[in-house]
Amino acid sequence: MNTNLLVFLVMFFFSSAAFLACQFIPHTVAGDDPTEPHDGTVYKLDITLSGSCQNPAWSPDGRSIVFTNFKGGYNRGQANLMVYNLATKELRPLVLDGNDNVNVPGSSWNPAIRHITFASSREPHDEIFIIPDTGASGDEIRITNRSRDMAYEPTFSPDGRWVVFESHPVDVEDEGVIMKHRVDQTVQYVPLTDNGQDCRLPNWSPAGNLIVYQKYSSGQWDLWVMGADGSGKRQITFRRGDETDPSFSPDGNWVIYSEDYDLAHANIYKIAADGSTGPIRLTFHDDGYDGAPAMSRDGTKIAFESCRGDPDDSAGTTIWVLNYN
Repeated sequence: MNTNLLVFLVMFFFSSAAFLACQFIPHTVAGDDPTEPHDGTVYKLDITLSGSCQNPAWSPDGRSIVFTNFKGGYNRGQANLMVYNLATKELRPLVLDGNDNVNVPGSSWNPAIRHITFASSREPHDEIFIIPDTGASGDEIRITNRSRDMAYEPTFSPDGRWVVFESHPVDVEDEGVIMKHRVDQTVQYVPLTDNGQDCRLPNWSPAGNLIVYQKYSSGQWDLWVMGADGSGKRQITFRRGDETDPSFSPDGNWVIYSEDYDLAHANIYKIAADGSTGPIRLTFHDDGYDGAPAMSRDGTKIAFESCRGDPDDSAGTTIWVLNYN
């Protein structure tokens, strides 16, 4: 064989192997004993709580996550906000008051103002609140207040001056409209998507110029991206099945999300923010569900919720971390 050809083939083999190792990361089966040794690629957080642990979002320094603990199982029962320190394994209640207090993955913990945003079911209906990241129950501040509409799934703009969230008529679960709202109340309730659609779970890009969200159409959820003013809407996923829970990578180049394309249950994927590259599968949990991913601000880790089988039929999910780089 020609020497140059042999060198080329060897280099191609190793570069291809390195690419695959970076892009396609196997998932240790959720539910394994977290005290058992793992290869460091993926591991379960040692969170000792009953119920379902969901919606992890990273602290600005990457040392902690905030998440929702549903006491009655997956998306069921009283929901509390908890903060977990990965190094010390300290578990601290953030909002625990008997209501359903729910955050979302992505940009719900803001580094500029050191606050966390969430939705709460306290009377008369769901609204958006913020709380200092060092706070406790009683320190939260309500920032939306409407009589005919309720608000879910908020995230911050990078500067912490705005929240973007999904708005629904009271007691109507569909018909979601993406809205943005100034935290200081100087600009209120700016709709970014149209009535008559169902758009949900918005997340701001790190540069602040884009918002990613999911939209229901033709019997499935797909991901869309638009400008922060609602302009330039474009669909970025087109495959069969549901694509949900989107948020941006720290460099803004990628969207990470959940997808169940040709799978019994969703796993974690990424796609270029402009839709030009991907989807690329990141977890391979063939007998279970991986969802609600969030990438740390240094881009080295992805936290997500996971369980065997269908989460809706489970006692709840646990939270895992994937070493991404």
